[in-house]
Amino acid sequence: MQRAAGLYGSLIVLDGDDPFKKDPMYAGELSMLLSDWYHEPVYAQAAGLERKDDHFQWIGEPQTLLINGKGQFGCTLGDVVGEPKCDRKDGERVEAACDKRCGDGGKESEAEKKVVCEDEKAASCAVIRRSECGPFCNETQCGPVVFDVVPGRTYRLRIASSTSLSALNVQVQGHKLTVVEADGNLVEPFDVNSIDIYSGESYSVLLNTAAAEQGASPVSYWISVGVIGRKPRTPPALAVLRYAGSGPDELPTGAPPATPAWEDVGRSKEFAKRLKARAGHGYQPPPETTGAHRHRTIAMLNTQELVDGRIKWAINNVSLSLPFTPYLGAYAYGIPGQVFNTTPAPAAFGRKYDVAKPPQEQDPAAVLPAAVTDQVHSLAHGEVVDVVLQNADMRRDDVSESHPWHLHGHDFWVLGYGEGPYRGDAADEARLNLRDPPLRNTAVLFPHGWTALRFVADNPGVWAFHCHIEPHLHMGMGVVFAEGMEEEKRLRELRHKVPREAIMCGKTALAATSPSPSP
Repeated sequence: MQRAAGLYGSLIVLDGDDPFKKDPMYAGELSMLLSDWYHEPVYAQAAGLERKDDHFQWIGEPQTLLINGKGQFGCTLGDVVGEPKCDRKDGERVEAACDKRCGDGGKESEAEKKVVCEDEKAASCAVIRRSECGPFCNETQCGPVVFDVVPGRTYRLRIASSTSLSALNVQVQGHKLTVVEADGNLVEPFDVNSIDIYSGESYSVLLNTAAAEQGASPVSYWISVGVIGRKPRTPPALAVLRYAGSGPDELPTGAPPATPAWEDVGRSKEFAKRLKARAGHGYQPPPETTGAHRHRTIAMLNTQELVDGRIKWAINNVSLSLPFTPYLGAYAYGIPGQVFNTTPAPAAFGRKYDVAKPPQEQDPAAVLPAAVTDQVHSLAHGEVVDVVLQNADMRRDDVSESHPWHLHGHDFWVLGYGEGPYRGDAADEARLNLRDPPLRNTAVLFPHGWTALRFVADNPGVWAFHCHIEPHLHMGMGVVFAEGMEEEKRLRELRHKVPREAIMCGKTALAATSPSPSP
């Protein structure tokens, strides 16, 4: 839950042969880091998620959406566009006038004067005073982030989401966006009016500042970021695209673009399906699963379970709980059996499970008891791994959510999406793209459907694969891939190459002080 507390930032790796910089109209980059902000401490959120039975407390919706760490809360649109009852410019004047009136000739006590004065100030600044913008709008944070551009040029706008919960839609008023990159990998360009972005995802879009319908003089435009996928209870975040020549305090006229219908999952799916890998630039299609490659398929059923009175998320009836000792250290020092449950994590689920029913309505023969454990999936080095993520009903009938699944240590090919249960039959196979699927590190599992992925286990280590929604991971929605850990040569490399400080805690701290036993 640390990301929800503000532990996040952007890390941008530049391409030495960036194709977009070759455009003579290219003017540079703009970066937009999106997040959501809960005003309640994450410790309280976590405690609520861990309560039993009827005392379980879901974290709810965030209070604020942030763009580059800045957002609005308790601010009306009038506050943002420069028409509040008291703004940053006259806040001190209003406060000073209130203070003067409070001290003029009354017989009130000092305490009474303070109450009267505060009431007068509240009447003058009714909306803003209750917000996070600061009392009386002094140094207000209601104002939007501003991105300055020059007319008639092309900008690469990098958009990344580190939200705890929210899926978001991004629009730039009066401009189309050309999607060119997803999760650090180039895609075939295509134009959109807006993009949907889930936690953990990143995109680059080309923004052409000649495409806007401009008046006789330079103007500015709203950038609007709103919640999709869940019924919004959080106001949209606003930024401004400001053309050179606009006044420094000039803000867009009219209302910001409206966020699309939050429940229109079909629109989000169509966007995801339009992403195709761009040929060249080092792209390799996914390897075939026949011939010399060792291959395996892991089917992962995503359900919401009740374990010992606590609501948990589970994959194939297993809810992930990380051990106190690092997996990697346990392998490096030959003590995995002392650290975690070495029984292989289940790689499939019963085909009798009805994904259109909640867990408590299943045929008892179709399910196994759910358990909280720290089991892992062991992968051989070089193995080709197909993962089929299968969504299902939560603990309510006909209620299913989107989950952005994120893999550490790898990119994967997103082979395709489908509705209902994945059967692996000809109809499902026909939905897979084996020619130019995009390389990603995050893919969305949409409600009541499935998502198919493929990657090559060519990066030895212990890697998390999990839902990027913070409370869902906290409640167990994840698995662990232990990759190449069966080879003594690689374990010796771990002991020599991995900094000891990274793996020396728990039982490995003791093991590292004595000669390493054979695994």
